Order: sequence, then C-alpha cells, then structure tokens
Amino acid sequence: MAGDASETDRLLQRAVGGDQASWGVLLTQHEERLRRMIAFRLDQRLQGRIDASDVIQEVYLEAFTHLADYARDPVMPFFLWLRGIAGNKLRELHRHHLGTHMRDAGREVSLYRGTLPETTSAALAAQLLGHLTRPSEAAIRAEVKIRLQEALNSMDALDREVLALRHFEQLTTAEAAQVLGIKEKAAGKRYLRALKRLKDMLASMPGGLGGLAP
Repeated sequence: MAGDASETDRLLQRAVGGDQASWGVLLTQHEERLRRMIAFRLDQRLQGRIDASDVIQEVYLEAFTHLADYARDPVMPFFLWLRGIAGNKLRELHRHHLGTHMRDAGREVSLYRGTLPETTSAALAAQLLGHLTRPSEAAIRAEVKIRLQEALNSMDALDREVLALRHFEQLTTAEAAQVLGIKEKAAGKRYLRALKRLKDMLASMPGGLGGLAP
C-alpha cells in the first residue's frame, strides 16, 4: 500500500508538471474501479441512455482542472477523490434527467454520508440477480427481485451501504471507512455483519437463494 501511494504521488507530481503520459497512467490504473462505481450508482432508469465512458471522460476533465489544488492538499487517496467527482457528475445527470422524480415512492434510499447517489435496495437486488438473464426466467426474476428488495429494506441503512461499497464497488475496508466517516474496525465489523445477514435472508427466502449470496 505504501509503495502504491508513493507511486501515485510520483505520477501525480509529474502530471501536475504537465506530463500527459503520467496523467494517462494514473487514470488507467483507476478506470476499471471508477467504471464499476458509475455502473452501480447510475439510476437504473438511465442505464442504456447514458454511457459510463462519457461520464468517465467528464470526470477526467474535471479532475485535471483541479489537479494542482488536489496535489497541494491531498486530503484523501487519489481514487476516492476521483470517485467523489464521479459522484457529483452522477448527481448532476440524475437531476437533469429525472428532476423531481428522483425520489419517488418506489425508490427507497439508504443513509449515505457523501456526495454520491445513495445505494438503493433496487440497485442491490439488480446486482445480486444479474446473472438471471434468460427470457424464460424473466417472470421469476421480477418476483424474486421484489422479495429481495423487501428483505434488503429491512437491513440497517449503513450496513446496506457498507455492503455496497465493499462487495459491489470492491472498496477496501479502509476506503469504505473513509467514505462513510467511520473507524476502519467498525467498517469491517459492519461488512461481516451485513454479509451474514444477507446470506441468511437469501437462504430463508422461498426456493432458497443462498446461491446468489456474495
């Protein structure tokens, strides 16, 4: 981790000095994780209408504009800084395309202490059921998704969020803790508790969905 941080700092300083190659390397190192986050946080009603690659390009342009300021005072790891910019872009897109319909009765929202769109039970359920894609399973998928959303809604909001951060966005425990503003140890405990609760809920549902558990 220390080596990664020092390498990032080296590339960052070169990029601030105008080295485009170093800037490109920095972005390439984090693009897959950023794309994963955008795909997960993008409102399902906009998927297919908005390309993640376009969002990423806007994030890169915004990041480069403020790169020198970040380099002078890097209050968070570089990836989390990029992730925060991506969150602001997603919020702008949601407001533009969805407006007052962003939080209708069908979109339950979890507690979230950041700038990103909140994790919804609908998004979590869609990820968990992502492999059920055959047309013959469409009816089963719809019914199971509703049941799964209801089960996820019964979870503690912060546990649901840490599950999203750790499992679906694949943040480290330290990163998730920093994003949520809690201690790393607390984030680790919450994730294990949430994972166990999810597996128990899936196993107890009609038909047994234990195979869908992370």
